[in-house]
Amino acid sequence: MPVAHADSDEDRPRLTARGRATKARILEAASLLTYEKGVAQTTLEDVMTASGTSKSQLYQHFADKDDLVQEVVASRASRVLEREARRLERLDSLRDLELWRDALIQRHALRGAAYGCELGALAHELSTRHERARQALAAHFATWQDLLAAGLARLRASGTLRSDADPDALAAGLMAALQGGYLLSQTARDVQPMRTALDMAIAHVRSFAS
Repeated sequence: MPVAHADSDEDRPRLTARGRATKARILEAASLLTYEKGVAQTTLEDVMTASGTSKSQLYQHFADKDDLVQEVVASRASRVLEREARRLERLDSLRDLELWRDALIQRHALRGAAYGCELGALAHELSTRHERARQALAAHFATWQDLLAAGLARLRASGTLRSDADPDALAAGLMAALQGGYLLSQTARDVQPMRTALDMAIAHVRSFAS
């Protein structure tokens, strides 16, 4: 089932405060349900029940399930990237990199390691079936990786890392370790695989320390 192209903001009627609140409630319910149950297992009826909305209210804001899923991708990515930017834009030492790792592991542990990455879970489920969603997720992951690369570039510029350190390659390694760690931790219901993967990736970054 291909992802439908949502109408542009210009094509949609301007929402009232109540309309914006209703749409936000639907989107929040859909984001939570698709994270916990998966996109395929989440029905529009589930979303209506969880958000306390009617069919007419849901279809007033979303053309169909694919339209809703596309907005879930955007909403979840915005939340994740804003959180990551707050920490990574302050990355000025190797200790900051360890604190970034600790924050991710702590957040994962609070959920009992039962759920994967908020973006990775969507990528796993949608990338082979929804091309538009795949493209959006690829762009979001690139933004996340760029935040890491920019922080590592600052470490190189400050002399913390040697001049032969490649921020882009190191950032790619950190992201791969993070996403693989999420997956193994989710299946084991234990954060240790995620911690080990990130520790090894950070050790590789440290091997370039001046």
